[in-house]
Amino acid sequence: MGRSRRTIPEELLLLALDPTTGTTAQPQSLDLGLAGAQLVELALAGRIAPDGDRIAVVVPRPTGDPTLDCALELLRRRGAPVRAVHWIGGPRLGLRQTYLSHLERCGMVHAVAGQMCGVLPTTRYQATETAISREIKARLDSAIRTGVPPDPRTAALAALAHAVGLGKHLYPGNEGRSSRSRLRDLIRHDPMGGLVAHAVMDVQNGVAAQPRRSPAAAPVGRQAAPVRATAEPARGVPAQPHRGSMARAVAH
Repeated sequence: MGRSRRTIPEELLLLALDPTTGTTAQPQSLDLGLAGAQLVELALAGRIAPDGDRIAVVVPRPTGDPTLDCALELLRRRGAPVRAVHWIGGPRLGLRQTYLSHLERCGMVHAVAGQMCGVLPTTRYQATETAISREIKARLDSAIRTGVPPDPRTAALAALAHAVGLGKHLYPGNEGRSSRSRLRDLIRHDPMGGLVAHAVMDVQNGVAAQPRRSPAAAPVGRQAAPVRATAEPARGVPAQPHRGSMARAVAH
């Protein structure tokens, strides 16, 4: 996979990043969305495929993206298809920070040090390439405005944006209500994006224990509820040591 094209996890994070405050909208559900976005990106690269409500590795060859390849290898080691809700719902310590650090290395964001309550060190990330964020949102705007079925990448990004609750961040207020509704409807245009988006919402709604009959059977209008833990952990990045309560806080 070439690095000339931004991945869906990177685009989802850029959509969530507030250009003024440097914080990320919906931080808890965004972490789930990033894990789901990795699955979509691996599917678009031909490495995994849906198997009912499960994810199966079909080509274990690395993509060239270290973070995606870590997720791919962990999926391969499972030896059998894994339910999307179990993969997405497990703890993924540091995944958001991994992508923020990558965007900083690429020059798309820069870190701004600060303090929380005048005591705890914090780091916020502000976009340096705002044109990129505008281009990403323009793709969603076009799909919403024209009603033309979007390409699979845009459809999957829209599905994930809805699933993690970014609709009110991207299209706020009463004037954005119809756009939020159309954003939700874009979920039907990409089967893998739809499967993953429904899994993200299932984890948030605490219904990961029950198998889904098929992605198409699920309602598309569910809204995010507080995140709850699932029974089976999923892993997408290497474990990182606990830094303690005085560690630098990342954007939230």
